Amino acid sequence: MLSRKRTNKTSFYAFVTKGNAIEYISLDMAFSQLDIQLKTLPQSPGIYQYFDKEERLLYVGKAKNLKKRVLSYFNKTQDNGRIRTMVKKIYEIRHIVVNTETDALLLENNLIKKYQPRYNVLLKDDKSYPWICIKNERFPRVFHTRRLIKDGSEYFGPYTSMKTVKALLDLIKSLYKLRTCNYDLTKEKIDAGKYKVCLEYHLGNCEGGCEGKQSEEDYHTHIEHIRQIVKGDFKSSLEQFKIQMKQHAEAMEFEDAQRIKEKLDILENYQSKSTVVNPKITNVDVFSIISDEGYGYINFLQLSHGAIIRSHTLELKKRLDETDKELLELGIIEIQQRFESQSKEIYVPFEVDLGESLKITIPKLGDKKRILELSERNAKYFRMERFKQTKIVDPDRHTNRIMAQMKVDLRLNEEPRHIECFDNSNIQGTNPVAACVVFKNGKPSKKDYRKFNIKTVEGPDDFASMEEVVYRRYKRLLDEGEPLPQLVIVDGGKGQLSSGLKALEALDLRGKVAIVGIAKRLEEIYYPGDSIPLYLDKKSESLKIIQQLRNEAHRFGITFHRNKRSNAALGTELDTINGIGEKTVISLLKHYRSVSKIKVASKKSLTEVIGQAKATIIYNHYH
Repeated sequence: MLSRKRTNKTSFYAFVTKGNAIEYISLDMAFSQLDIQLKTLPQSPGIYQYFDKEERLLYVGKAKNLKKRVLSYFNKTQDNGRIRTMVKKIYEIRHIVVNTETDALLLENNLIKKYQPRYNVLLKDDKSYPWICIKNERFPRVFHTRRLIKDGSEYFGPYTSMKTVKALLDLIKSLYKLRTCNYDLTKEKIDAGKYKVCLEYHLGNCEGGCEGKQSEEDYHTHIEHIRQIVKGDFKSSLEQFKIQMKQHAEAMEFEDAQRIKEKLDILENYQSKSTVVNPKITNVDVFSIISDEGYGYINFLQLSHGAIIRSHTLELKKRLDETDKELLELGIIEIQQRFESQSKEIYVPFEVDLGESLKITIPKLGDKKRILELSERNAKYFRMERFKQTKIVDPDRHTNRIMAQMKVDLRLNEEPRHIECFDNSNIQGTNPVAACVVFKNGKPSKKDYRKFNIKTVEGPDDFASMEEVVYRRYKRLLDEGEPLPQLVIVDGGKGQLSSGLKALEALDLRGKVAIVGIAKRLEEIYYPGDSIPLYLDKKSESLKIIQQLRNEAHRFGITFHRNKRSNAALGTELDTINGIGEKTVISLLKHYRSVSKIKVASKKSLTEVIGQAKATIIYNHYH
């Protein structure tokens, strides 16, 4: 239960289509917009934003687990009066999913600086996180800084820990000999002999570029290796480290070898910088799309000066089975107009036709690709949340979508509105039984569940048992004129499927009722006449419903089998006693709960339960 109190009248919402977009309308229903958002938040790292009724941003926060963190504002009484006031004003929650807590921290920092929400600590865009700078010079210096100067220099970061920056710079300096002086090392000045090598050269930390002792080409080769390190590509540097460590070890220079090994460990354990911020990507819009049978979900990330400053997902309803390309083109135009975007470059997952005014980039690797993947991830989460919200507010739409998706996934001729699943249960052939569970519109219909005692099969023969119960089930439905299912599932592989198919053939139902088998080991789905199974995505909703059917059939069959064994065991103990009937047995078991307690009960106790005459029979039988 949410403890949040509303002082005004609660507004309720449902989804409606307006043009191509989904919007809310007010309805007298059991869930408000905010309550639905709370129920469907993802349990992933990210940032959350609170807005009031006027769409003013109240607060930006980061979270390792978005759902847990946001619910904490509503599930308990806040001691802080300022927090209580803010919570009362919250009308809408938006969020952006990221990969790690570090990403969330950096993104939170950027959004607070840009929008300065009322309830956040005021952050100014000055000295905050450290960066690594490769200076725009003939012999570039490499150092850490908290100031970004637009002079053509390269900046990498930001980093959340100065310790990480120092370790990385120490690592670079141990690998490459770089200058630390601020001399203007032009070719003319070096040739004129204006500079002399300093102490750093004599200590072996610099190769003396100021006196021409190191070529510009050689120095820039080192700088290129450093760029790869700070970008997270350590392959060439790792190879150099290993070679150096081996050389020191072979020369019996074990202290030097150990020093290189420590640096190697730091390099191997170092995590590459956040994908949320990259100063080289600026004034760019990123678009991605995820779609299903009925809707397309287009995510938009806006990047300014290398930082994400906005995320939005647009939901478009398909009218004429539009392609992803058509939807994405429509969505890009709509979003850029809505947010008045001035970006001249966009990142997209595939080619789109938007005229010549925009530069279109399809990222293949590196930071650009990771930014696009982050956009796709946000689109997927939005789609999942919309499914959950729709399930609450509009269950019919949710059901229709699921059925349409199952029809496509399972290659059926019609939507499987009525599905039946069979499972056998026995222990070494004893008390063989079978179960049939029924799902209608993707949900269990327990009143239609059926249990079967195996009648014609002796011994543990799953194939013959499956053939018997499938035949009996649909022979009865045909005799009684009841509707047949659109899909039959048998628990097992090709053998059980063949048995079920024989039963349908005997009833002249082959081709009229679809039948498949599901094997438990790898969740393979087998079709009649096809030796190659179908593998559905492990996260597919179609597979989840099939697994739920299989598990429910297994549970129902095991319960029936267990009860049958128990009844059989009880019959050998009590039903064989002369003069004791079924009602007496039931009375005794209700009172004593087990046969073992009945055996040791006193005659007086038995008399109080079933009377003196029958108590005497029971007592004398066991004593």
